[in-house]
Amino acid sequence: MKNTYKLGLVLTLGIGLLIILLMAAKVSQFKAMGEASKAGGYPPTTVSTFTAETQNWEQTLHAVGSIQPVLGVELEAEVAGLVTAIHFENGQSVQKNDLLLELDVRVEQAQLRSAQAITNLAQLELNRSQTLRESGSVTQSQLDRAEADLEKALAEVENLKALIDRKRIHAPFDGELGIRHINIGEYIQSGAAIVNLQSQAQVFVNFTLPQQALAQLQLGLPIRLSTKVYPGKVFEGSLTALSPQIDPITRTVEVQGTFENPDALLRSGLFVKATVVLPDQQTVTVVPATSIIYSAYGNSIFKVEPQLDESGQQQGLIAVQELIRIGERRGDFVSIPAGVTAGDTVVSAGGFKLRNNSPIVINNELAPKPRLDPTPDNS
Repeated sequence: MKNTYKLGLVLTLGIGLLIILLMAAKVSQFKAMGEASKAGGYPPTTVSTFTAETQNWEQTLHAVGSIQPVLGVELEAEVAGLVTAIHFENGQSVQKNDLLLELDVRVEQAQLRSAQAITNLAQLELNRSQTLRESGSVTQSQLDRAEADLEKALAEVENLKALIDRKRIHAPFDGELGIRHINIGEYIQSGAAIVNLQSQAQVFVNFTLPQQALAQLQLGLPIRLSTKVYPGKVFEGSLTALSPQIDPITRTVEVQGTFENPDALLRSGLFVKATVVLPDQQTVTVVPATSIIYSAYGNSIFKVEPQLDESGQQQGLIAVQELIRIGERRGDFVSIPAGVTAGDTVVSAGGFKLRNNSPIVINNELAPKPRLDPTPDNS
């Protein structure tokens, strides 16, 4: 009985001691919270920072356009006829005046031989008439008629030769052929498509800009092209033509640039993004886009300022919220026309966790470096 009483007493004392320890721990926590409340209300928040800087941004105009070859044509049949020979392969490179296609000319060749025989006879008749005219045996009108018959025969020969030549299709310039639309033995009509021929050495880019940009445009301005077909590659050319007319419906002006294309990467019809680089540059104050806190009542940013005690001594750092005006965005940067000056230290990461005058601790070890031309691996 005594043992049971002792055991109960020990358990009671143990439980009481545990309760006292728990109460002491809670009191200690409440004291720490009270001290933190007196010091500023919240423990410091770890953030990354960036020092606002000035950059010289080139002024640009942006548009979307398409590629057009300087020399490009869909070869078509001038006259109807039966295809007897094809002298090219699909995608082949050809030189100017290379023979590409022949149509059946047997009828025209027979007519040409007949016309040449008539021409020879007319020449003999003219020679005879000239001799007889010298002796006065024929009249001048007979001589004139003989000369006219010869001219007529010669014209018929030239006409048949031209017709035969029109049934032989030649390359009008150096370039690359596309895929043919005809086959040997096929009878094609006049105007039938044969094959596309493109010169890839030089190309145009055609795009439009709003009429407000007309005063800034001048021939020779640099143009840069980019396309998703070749990620990360930039093609450089120049502005070579401006339309003299503004479209009365869209109020845009048509612009054309010229690009050298030695590798034949820019192909006809390719969709591209065009950037016209203007001669003037703009000096702007920039911060990373991650620094900006967006809200309905206005955009803001957190500036880093020292936290002072009652004696004016610095105790730490705080984040002070400032309203700003946002300008143009380029790459990872945003220009700030008002609210930030160069040299201000701003919170670049972690601002969403802050409130005005929140204490902060700076850690920039893992902060990514902002760039004007970011090229992330997963783009």
